[in-house]
Amino acid sequence: MPQDMSSQPLARINPVQRAVSVAPGRAIARPEPSPREKAAIIVRLLLAEGAQVPLSGLPEHMQAALTEQMGQMRLVDRATLSSVVEEFLTELEEVGLSFPGGIDGALSMMDGHISANAASRLRRLAGASAKADPWDRITKLPAERLLPMMESESTEVVAVMLSRMPVARSAEALGKLPGDRARRVAYAMSMTANVDPETVRRIGQSLASQLDAQPPRAFEAGPVERVGAILNVSSTATREDVLAGLEAEDAAFAELVRRAIFTFEHIPARIAPRDAPKILRMVPQDQIVTAFAAAQNDERLAPSVEFLLANISQRLAQSLREEMEARGPVKEKDGDEAMTQIILMIRQLEGAGEIALQSTED
Repeated sequence: MPQDMSSQPLARINPVQRAVSVAPGRAIARPEPSPREKAAIIVRLLLAEGAQVPLSGLPEHMQAALTEQMGQMRLVDRATLSSVVEEFLTELEEVGLSFPGGIDGALSMMDGHISANAASRLRRLAGASAKADPWDRITKLPAERLLPMMESESTEVVAVMLSRMPVARSAEALGKLPGDRARRVAYAMSMTANVDPETVRRIGQSLASQLDAQPPRAFEAGPVERVGAILNVSSTATREDVLAGLEAEDAAFAELVRRAIFTFEHIPARIAPRDAPKILRMVPQDQIVTAFAAAQNDERLAPSVEFLLANISQRLAQSLREEMEARGPVKEKDGDEAMTQIILMIRQLEGAGEIALQSTED
């Protein structure tokens, strides 16, 4: 009986060993390989050449079927090998476009191109797919979206979640947890060494199901950010009147809105000195003069004027001071509109990544 040669590279099979597997005087039959056998031949050839074949991306049932087929095969003659390889290369050359395959891959590709309602409905219809890794979706979500689950789930589940996420995003999410819970989660991570892959997959599927169960939000920003953004560009009188009303109705919400607001008054605390020239270059000079002239006589706003003037060239600062003096008194409405233009430019530069606002905690 010939010894098992399935573990030897195809090019190194001894011709004597190949010959003894066929009775003398009989022609070698060459039946057409099945599609599964062809796949096994291609994978075996690639592995023999030292290529990295990413089979882990296939569904598990296909990985198992391929492995079983390779275990059943023994010898493949050169003519069959050449035929299978030629067919494989021909099919590759004829491919013009490929699709991800499955609803999970399609949703990933269409992310950002279809509405949140449509995506949520399709995910619910698809259910938990065994072919897709739920962590591919979970690990791409912002920390703010994961925070509600991290606060409600057990410490062990959160430890698995952070272990599965990229380090930078795990650190960001951990930093948003209260100190005591963050310490308990960090300790629980030390006990995840023996968690098996199937458990991790099931945890991911459970978390993904919770995400699908959440109704889609009509607004990307939260209520605090939306109210704060509106009050940012409102007149001072309107802003203070609204904040007073909010404090009477819900003091906690009013405090959060105050922290989200960025007005002319907050410039010294939130703007880096090096960004002052960049901001003023983007605003028409007549608007700057109007805003500065209106703010210089207000004890709350005057520090912002001095901060900006102190961080630009002295020649430009002196020119602005002279124009402010010549401008004379400014109507409150005109002053508010000019200061709003500066604030809008700051927000625009921040959104473009040109400048970064310092947090109130900083």
